[in-house]
Amino acid sequence: MTKTSRARYTLEFKQEAVRLVDNGQSIAAVARTLGVVDQTLFNWVKAHRHGKLTGADSKAPVSAEQMEISRLRAELARVKMERDILGKATAYFARGSI
Repeated sequence: MTKTSRARYTLEFKQEAVRLVDNGQSIAAVARTLGVVDQTLFNWVKAHRHGKLTGADSKAPVSAEQMEISRLRAELARVKMERDILGKATAYFARGSI
C-alpha cells in the first residue's frame, strides 16, 4: 500500500471557495468546479461562519478582520486590473477615431 499525501490549500483559496458559496452557488457545484470534495468545502464554510478558517500555512485561527482585509485586497487587485483594461481599451478606441 502506498501512502497518499493530503492536499493543502491556502487560506486565500479557501476564502474564495467560501465566498462563491456565500454568493449563492451550491456547495456541490463549487466543489466540482474547484476539484475538492463536497464535505471538505462544507467544513470550510462551517469554519468560516465560526471564524475559525485557517490556511495550510497557518495554524492559528483567522479573525474576521483578517478575512475582511484579505477579501478587500483581492477585490482591490481585481478592480485595478479592470481599470487597466478599461484604460487600454479607451486609448485603443480613441486612437481609432482620429
